[in-house]
Amino acid sequence: MRDDDPISRYGRGVVIRGARCALGKDESTHAAIQITDGHVTYIGAESYLPSAASSDWTQVDLSGFLVMPGLVNAHDHLQFSLHPRLADPPYRNYVDWGKSIHAKFFDVFAKYRTVPKNVRLWWGGLRNLLCGVTTVSHHDPLWAELQREDFPVRVVRDFGWGHSVALGGDLRSAHSATPEGVAFIVHACEGVDEQARDELFKLDRWGLLDANMVLVHGLAVDAEGAELIRARGTSLILCPSSNEFLFGKVPDAAVFGAIDNVALGSDSPLTCEGDLLDEVRFAMRHCGISPQSAYRMVTEAPAAMLGLSNAEGSIEMSGVGDLIAVRDTNQEAADGLRKMSMADVEFVMIAGRVQLASEAVLGKIPPPETLGLEPLWIDGTVRWLRAPVKELLRKAEAVLGAGEVRLGGKPVRIPEFLEAKHAC
Repeated sequence: MRDDDPISRYGRGVVIRGARCALGKDESTHAAIQITDGHVTYIGAESYLPSAASSDWTQVDLSGFLVMPGLVNAHDHLQFSLHPRLADPPYRNYVDWGKSIHAKFFDVFAKYRTVPKNVRLWWGGLRNLLCGVTTVSHHDPLWAELQREDFPVRVVRDFGWGHSVALGGDLRSAHSATPEGVAFIVHACEGVDEQARDELFKLDRWGLLDANMVLVHGLAVDAEGAELIRARGTSLILCPSSNEFLFGKVPDAAVFGAIDNVALGSDSPLTCEGDLLDEVRFAMRHCGISPQSAYRMVTEAPAAMLGLSNAEGSIEMSGVGDLIAVRDTNQEAADGLRKMSMADVEFVMIAGRVQLASEAVLGKIPPPETLGLEPLWIDGTVRWLRAPVKELLRKAEAVLGAGEVRLGGKPVRIPEFLEAKHAC
């Protein structure tokens, strides 16, 4: 982990006990996990825990849970987390969609823009945290708010980007300014017409299609395009629920299955179905993606294509201590994705610090570690989050109205009685 990564500064000793630990999509073992200074320092039998893991360390008993690596969301626009879906589909391509929504939904955009940007960004972080995302790639400027020490999830910092082939300005200059080995991310081939299809070949003619390039959407990519992507070592991020909503079509498994490096992203609530876990289930249901492939597409694959270097998306010795926990149903982690939703994620830890807990797990966490957690009711589920939840909701409701705030399309409110109980 980079020394200047804010979440790496927590520096604490943690032991997770009693859980089954997912070591891969189809591999797990009952094990204790020790995290020291934000990194995994032991995975194995509790009876062999290093003596350094003394009783004064944070001890969390997760018996009855499956511990998985924190998920990696390859593509999001965090500032749009509170927006509703906006479109009058179907469209031919993203340029048509952009023109349409700014003409037809100008007043809606103006209203949501009145919510302070820092508030919208924090809600974007919480939308990811709630579904078990610990690292997210934000496809827009890396605003200072996203680099705050207390931001709820880790936001990828080292990348180059352009918005898109049609709307991204001088992509050649932006690509040249991106250091070698660092991902360069751009929307491309987002549509169903010839203009969208030709974007891939235009990027290649410009000399930009290389191993650093990460394309987002790729809906119009055909077999010829997939072979070109594979030959260039380029990566692809799919956002199928957005594609289906805007264009009435999802990525073709026969096409993207020929590409080596493919990940899933949640995109923004302007177009997507919900959050990253909603996207995973959508992709399996509508694109024929297997649970094993889907698991890799939200763990190891995005970590690799985004150049993450601390074993994000896995649980490994010396890797970052990013963990999530769901109830153990005796399934392997990949198979559990078939039905897994935000409501199933009951624990999230980033670099050894508790960021989310369900009511059931909250009682298992030592009181000092629960300081700073505030409750949120979302779509029938209560979660305690390391965020100023009450203040964030107050500021959003000041613009949108009491009871009118939706996060990724899901209603949210403060469970006052639970907050009072926890304060006693």
